[in-house]
Formats: sequence, structure tokens, C-alpha cells
Amino acid sequence: MAPAKRLKRGDFVIYYSSKVTMDGSDPYQKFTAIGVVVDDAPYQVDMGNDFKPFRRNIMYMKEAQHVDIRPLIPELDFIKNKKAWGSAFRFGFFEIDRASFDIISAAMLGSSPLDDLVEADASSS
Repeated sequence: MAPAKRLKRGDFVIYYSSKVTMDGSDPYQKFTAIGVVVDDAPYQVDMGNDFKPFRRNIMYMKEAQHVDIRPLIPELDFIKNKKAWGSAFRFGFFEIDRASFDIISAAMLGSSPLDDLVEADASSS
């Protein structure tokens, strides 16, 4: 439950897909989804065979495009070793820095959703 518990309402998540399918071996290496947490607590789902993962409700941004990671690697600060960049993903679920989030989300959406939030806050003041 630890990764699901660390998330808070309003946190953004970006999904990276290393392969085309989970069981396959064909590489994909793209950021494939982005969304925002819209609930307050994790919940457990029974998937059968004693597999009961914890989940969060995410509102996905439908306009997001799949984006190849390779051209972005030099700019992503959370990838420390640019030659062995795949090692950055070995832990599965982790927080990234704001600059890297802005780069990935702008590539997927055309702009960072955090910029939209800042603009909305400024106009409501």
C-alpha cells in the first residue's frame, strides 16, 4: 500500500511504459499517461488469485500523447546516469523534480498542467 498511500489529492502521476505489453518483450519506452489524484485515500481491489492491490482514483488527461523518452533524457534531472537511463525506473514508483515534470508534461500535453493551476490561482486573486 505504500506507493498508493504516499499520494495526496491533487498530486500528478505520469506513467512510463517500457514495453508494448506487460507480458511481452517488444520495447515501447514512452510516457503513456498523465493524470491527477482525485480521491483522499487508497482502496483495495480484489483481482482474484489472492491478488488485492491498492488503488487510487486518477483523472487522466485524455489529450495526452505518448512521448518517446529518448529525446528527453538529456533534460530530465531525475535520470542521473544518462547512458544507463533505465536504472532510474527500477523502483517503479517515485517522485520526480518539478523541472522534469514540466518537460514531460509539456511534451505530452503541449504545456504543464501545473502552469494552468498557477494561472488559475493568479486570476482568482
